[in-house]
Amino acid sequence: MASQPVTHQPRVLVVEDEFIIALDLSETVRDLGYRVEGPYANKGHAFIAIDQEMPDVAILDVMTADGEVFPLADALTEAGVPIIFHSGHITSCEIAQRYPSAQAASKPCPPDRLIAMIETACGHAH
Repeated sequence: MASQPVTHQPRVLVVEDEFIIALDLSETVRDLGYRVEGPYANKGHAFIAIDQEMPDVAILDVMTADGEVFPLADALTEAGVPIIFHSGHITSCEIAQRYPSAQAASKPCPPDRLIAMIETACGHAH
C-alpha cells in the first residue's frame, strides 16, 4: 500500500471583527480545503498568530476591533504574504496605492468573487 504524498494545505489568516462575516469567510476558506487561522476580531491577536507561524494568505478587514489593520498588513507584505482586503471602509483604488500587489473586495463581496480571489492568492503564495 503506497502512502499518499503530503500536500501542502494553505493556511489563510482571517481578520474580521463582524462575527457573522468572520464565520462566513472561515466557512468559505474551509470549503476550498484550506486551513483557517482565526478568525481574529483584532489585529493584536493576529500579530500573536503570525509571530508563531506565518500564513500563506491573509483576508483582512480594514477596521478591526482595535483599530486599522495596516500595521498587520505591513508586516504580512514584508513577509511576502498575499493579502485580500475585505472592507466597506476603503476603496480598491486606495488599497492599490498603498498595497499594489494586494487584492481588494468591498463588503458584501459575492462568494464566487471571493473564492476566485482566495484561489488566486493561494496560487501566488510561496
